[in-house]
Amino acid sequence: MSRPSPVQLPYPAQAVQAPAGGAWSDWQVPAQPPGAERNGQRFRLKGAPPDAKPLSRGSKTEDQRALETIAEELDHLQNVFWADRRFKLLLVLQGMDTSGKDGTVRSVFSRTSPLGVHTIGWKAPTETERDHDFLWRIHRKAPGAGEIMIFNRSHYEDVLVPVVNGWLSPAQTQQRYAHINDFERLLAETGTVILKCMLHISHEEQRQRLQARVDNPDKHWKFDHSDLEVREKWDDYQRSYEDMLNATSTPWAPWNVIPADSKTHRNLMVGQLVRDALRALQLRYPPEKPDLASLRIT
Repeated sequence: MSRPSPVQLPYPAQAVQAPAGGAWSDWQVPAQPPGAERNGQRFRLKGAPPDAKPLSRGSKTEDQRALETIAEELDHLQNVFWADRRFKLLLVLQGMDTSGKDGTVRSVFSRTSPLGVHTIGWKAPTETERDHDFLWRIHRKAPGAGEIMIFNRSHYEDVLVPVVNGWLSPAQTQQRYAHINDFERLLAETGTVILKCMLHISHEEQRQRLQARVDNPDKHWKFDHSDLEVREKWDDYQRSYEDMLNATSTPWAPWNVIPADSKTHRNLMVGQLVRDALRALQLRYPPEKPDLASLRIT
C-alpha cells in the first residue's frame, strides 16, 4: 500500500494559527524571523494576566460546555487527520510546575482515540541522551504522518533550567535558541504543524495548587521538595521564559501564551487552538475504492 507524500508547505503553522487581532491578540507572541529587529514588539509576560479569560463564554458552566463540544469535534478531526496522513501535528505544552500540562491533555483529548494521539512527558536527560546533542532525543519523538504528538514539557527545558541555574553562558543560550529555531523549521517544512503553548500561571495560584498537593495524601506523589527550590527562583524563570518566547516565536512555530489560573478556560483556549488548526488544514479521507461499491460480505 503506497503512502501519500507529505505536503510540502513553507510553514504549515502559518495557515492554522489563530487570526491576529480579536481575543487572541494579547496572547500571541509576535512571530518574526530569528535575528529580525522587533521594533519594540517584545512580548512582556507582565502584560498577560494569568487570571484572564479572553475566550470565556460567560461562566464556568458555559466554558465547560464549549470545551466538551470541542473535544467531540476533535475526535472526528483526529480520525480524518489519521486517515489523511499528509500532515503531522506537534503540540508543545510548556509551563511552570502546577500550570496544568497533564490536566490540559486529559481534558482537550478526552474523546480522541489513542491510535494517533500520543503524549510524552520529558524528564531530565539520561546519561545516553547527554552523550548526544540536546535535540537528539526530541527528534526521535517527533510525530509521524497522521500523528498528533503532545509534549508535556519539551526541548525548551534546555533553555530554561540551565539558564536559570547559570549552566549556560549568554552566547550558549543564543546558540541553543538558534538550534531550536532551525530544528522546528525542519519539522515545519516537512509537513509538521507546530503549536506551542506556554501555560502562564500566577505565583499565588501556584502556591495554592502546591499546598493542595501537600494537603491531600493522594497527591503526595506529585509533590517534590525540588518544586519549592524552583519556586524560590520564580522571577528568574519568568525572565527566562520571556527571553525564550521572544527568541523562538517564529513564522513556522509561533508561541501562544495561555492564561492558566482558570483550569477550564486554559483547556478551552488550547482546545480551540488545536481544533482550529485541524480545521484549517482542509483534511480529507483517502479516495473511495470503486471495487467496494458492489462488494457484499456474506
